[in-house]
Amino acid sequence: MISINKNKFILLVLVCLTCIYNVNAQTFISRNVKINIFSSTPVEDIKAASNGGNAVLITSTQEIAVQLAIKSLSFDKKLMQEHFNENYMESDKYPLAKFKGNFEPKIDWSKDGEYTVAAKGILSVHGIDQPRTITGKIAIKNGMITLNSNFDVACAAHKIKIPSLVFTKIAEVIKINIQATLTSLK
Repeated sequence: MISINKNKFILLVLVCLTCIYNVNAQTFISRNVKINIFSSTPVEDIKAASNGGNAVLITSTQEIAVQLAIKSLSFDKKLMQEHFNENYMESDKYPLAKFKGNFEPKIDWSKDGEYTVAAKGILSVHGIDQPRTITGKIAIKNGMITLNSNFDVACAAHKIKIPSLVFTKIAEVIKINIQATLTSLK
């Protein structure tokens, strides 16, 4: 009878450890990350948006990966969108913008709350990888994770060439806003 209780106890401990491991090693995803870009010059503001970004978050390693198909960005002016894809971003040659990094500080992903974080990693735009630290906010509520970030991307850092004829219409630095709601991958 004592050995049966020991076996039940060992089984209970194993089940608890498995549950704890699964909570801490969850993968969260989003297939509709909202990404907005904005550039302002004295001549013209340039705005584009996409709801087609993807994100993956692995809680056990605090890794985040975000990716956007450049052609998914939609502009108010179709000619501007065409120039953006063909002349500046060369979207056929460099179809994706990507970021992969790790969050700091360490977060208790099982606890609801809001956290200010920095993700250190590599931002790849226009085929050029740059080490970056991107700050943002994470909110955890009822098992869902919301991510918000605003940061700048310098065209020169990613060898995005702006012809001198349109230099006054396009800013050298583009403002990026990312909003994502990630749910557990089950």
